[in-house]
Amino acid sequence: MPALTLREVLALDPVRATEPELLAGEAALDRPVRWVHSSEVYEGANFLDGGELLLTNGFGLTDTDAEVRRRYVRELAARGASGLAVEIGRSLPTMPPEVTDEARRLGLPLLALHRVVPFVRITEAANRAIVARGLSGRSVVRPWGDDHTAALLADLADRAALNQPEVEARSALAGFHPGPGARLIGVSVHGTREVTAVDRAVRLLGGASVLRAAFPGDVLALLALPGSVSGDPIRAVQEAFRTAADPGLTVAVGHAVEAGSGWLRWSDTLRAARTTLELALTVPAAEPALPEGPLVTSARALALERELTRGGIDANRDRLARLVQHALGPLLAWEAAHPSDLVRTLEVHLRHGCSPTRTAALLHIGRQSLYQRLERIESLLGLEIDDPDLLGELLAAVCAHRVVRGMGAAQVRGLRTVA
Repeated sequence: MPALTLREVLALDPVRATEPELLAGEAALDRPVRWVHSSEVYEGANFLDGGELLLTNGFGLTDTDAEVRRRYVRELAARGASGLAVEIGRSLPTMPPEVTDEARRLGLPLLALHRVVPFVRITEAANRAIVARGLSGRSVVRPWGDDHTAALLADLADRAALNQPEVEARSALAGFHPGPGARLIGVSVHGTREVTAVDRAVRLLGGASVLRAAFPGDVLALLALPGSVSGDPIRAVQEAFRTAADPGLTVAVGHAVEAGSGWLRWSDTLRAARTTLELALTVPAAEPALPEGPLVTSARALALERELTRGGIDANRDRLARLVQHALGPLLAWEAAHPSDLVRTLEVHLRHGCSPTRTAALLHIGRQSLYQRLERIESLLGLEIDDPDLLGELLAAVCAHRVVRGMGAAQVRGLRTVA
């Protein structure tokens, strides 16, 4: 049985209820539709993988000039969209003539939807029909394979316009079937375009399933650990990647979420992994790194860094600099005049419960040397660093200091900043 066509999608009741008018592309009505998306942003073409029907209320086209609108249609056609359906009457009183003209020139089916029907009703009906056709056991136009998996992961990580039935159907077609009680964990790997490290980690975890795809410079994955697995899932995933990933790679692990908690939570763990990876690449580590092996971190390990940079590193630059100067000014002035490692000593000490034994071991110094450093810090700051009332402010300040230091290095290396 062939794939669902655009003509068949237009015959579905929710679509017919919109009173669609075909303005262009009549000759292409029998082209296959792989999926139906809705998007209200001008950059909607970026989310397409080819063969999709895009629904929009036209808001992204209201304040743009004619050439921008033409380019929008050209980009949709270049991405292999099966058609564009625009709601008429709310954001757009009429279809812009340049949109119609460009669609006719390119042969892209263009629909004007004259009655308002919630897009979720259209996408659910259409995608249910597409999935039913695809799962019938007979031929489809082409397998979705890794391209579909990459598109699904990108949609989730970017929190594109999705709904639960769509995500479940697309996951099923990609062979991803989290069982009852499964815990999902997003993972982002930098430094490779191969998925082999993810596959090795999944084998080490035993019984886990995965969605994974390679993007330029990074690999994104969503792991599902069975509910029967006991213990800390984040630590288990980190340990698996410490064994499976090659030296030089950076691995960031997101939060653990319940598989049944909805697609927005799936999105949350992938977004947390991606943000954590960006911080791991941008901000110097709080503690000395292991001499060999990959750098494996997690969203909870960088929880303070993520909170301090919420909204973007650049947007918080001045606020963080003021925090650092207020809490650590005398310490920074001393370090500028005397070679020392007092700020890092303070952070390691605070992060490890003010334990002299653990701090000295991590810094590879003797306890007597550590005590001398701590005395110098307290003398410069005029306070006792184990005062419970001061722990939060001091830890935030030393963490902010690392973030501020990392900003300049990130610009030199050309790294992105966290959004």
